[in-house]
Amino acid sequence: MNFKAKEFNKLTTGELYEILKSRSEIFILEQKINCQDMDDKDYISLHCFLEDNGRVVAYLRAFSDAGGVKIGRVLSIRHKKGLGRQLMEKSIPEIKKHFNCRKIHINSQKHAVGFYEKFGFKTISDEFLEEGIIHVAMELC
Repeated sequence: MNFKAKEFNKLTTGELYEILKSRSEIFILEQKINCQDMDDKDYISLHCFLEDNGRVVAYLRAFSDAGGVKIGRVLSIRHKKGLGRQLMEKSIPEIKKHFNCRKIHINSQKHAVGFYEKFGFKTISDEFLEEGIIHVAMELC
């Protein structure tokens, strides 16, 4: 299992294909989210992922926005195997170093709040709907 953190222009075509394939598998096929996944934020993102024999098995992206640094598109294609934990443990220091930031924001699906709390994220908003799924805003200081 290899961890990688790369800017968009450093991704190989194979890595990009595998990232998009994994995002489609989780968000479109599994969670039935009907939205434009490729939203141009990929160009400005740091892409963090775990790769197993060329397959992206866990992924997230981080980018700067008006409120600071934001994490999004968090996924694991093998549930309950610890891949999400590994991804977060390796990604958070990379994100802080890359963006030279202290705070990181994430819009968490409500069912995943406990997962993010394990890494120090705190809920900072009421519930809201995003793509038809209940979310809360969270922050890591």
